[in-house]
Amino acid sequence: MNRLTTALRGLAALVRNPWLLNHVLAADATAWQHRALAHSARHLGLGPLGLPVAALGHFLEALPPARQRVAPFAFGPGGSLPTDLLLLRALAHARTQCRYFEIGTWRGESAANVAAEATRVVTLNLGAAELTAQGGSPRYLAQHGYFSHGQANIEHIEGNSATYDYTTLGGPFDLIFIDGDHRHDAVQRDTARVFEHLVHPGTVVVWHDASTQPGQPRWEVLAGIMEGLPATAAGQLVQVSHSLCAVYLPGAVPTLPANPLPDPAPWFELALALKNR
Repeated sequence: MNRLTTALRGLAALVRNPWLLNHVLAADATAWQHRALAHSARHLGLGPLGLPVAALGHFLEALPPARQRVAPFAFGPGGSLPTDLLLLRALAHARTQCRYFEIGTWRGESAANVAAEATRVVTLNLGAAELTAQGGSPRYLAQHGYFSHGQANIEHIEGNSATYDYTTLGGPFDLIFIDGDHRHDAVQRDTARVFEHLVHPGTVVVWHDASTQPGQPRWEVLAGIMEGLPATAAGQLVQVSHSLCAVYLPGAVPTLPANPLPDPAPWFELALALKNR
C-alpha cells in the first residue's frame, strides 16, 4: 500500500504542478544516457554528448547531384526530415541492385524515396486490426502506405516486428531502416532480430529518431540500439549530421565529436514544388 500511496501522491503532484513533469522526463533521459554510455568502451567516440558524427555530405558524394532530391515529402506529422530521406536514397544508390527492408511504413515516404534507387523494397507495418486495437482512427489507418502503394518494386507486408518470421522474406538485405516503435525495449528487440536474421557482412542499418532533433541524442533509443547490437557486430556506429538518424556501417568513415551547437555550415538550398495526386 505504501508504494501505491506514494504513486498516487506523485500523480496528484503532477496534476497540481504540471511543470514537475519536466524533472521526471529529465531524470528518465539521464537514466537512459547512463545505460547507453555503459557501452562506450565498445563504441569509440560515444560520450555524454552522443555518438561521433559523420557528415551527411560524406554519404551524398555517392549520389549524383541530379539525384539529390527528395520526393515524395508531405511535411506531415510523425515523418522523417528531408535529410533523413536523402540519406536513405544516397545509401541505397551506393549499393548495386540494393535490397532494402524497413520496419514502419507510415505514409510510405521512406519506401517511395528509396524505391527510386533500390531494386527491391520491403516495408513491414502492423496490420489494420492491430493498429485499430492500439487506438488508430480510420483516417490514421488510411494514410499508411499513401505514397508507397502501387509501386512495382515495393512489397507491403503486414505483421508485428516482434514476432514476424523474417526467414520468409528472402533476405539478407543491403540496407535496413528501423523506424517502428521507438521505446527502448522495442528498439532493442528490433535491432537484435534484424541482426540475427537479415544482415550480411556488408549491410548498413539505419535507426530513425535516434535524436530528438539534429545534435540532440534521444538516449532511450540509443540505449536500445547499444543493448540490441550483437557482440559480433564489429562495425562503426555513428550519428549522421543534419539528420535524426544513427547508422551502423560495416566499414569506417570519418567522424567528428558530437556537438549540440555546430556551426550552420554546410547549409542547404531547397527548391519546393507543390504536387497533387
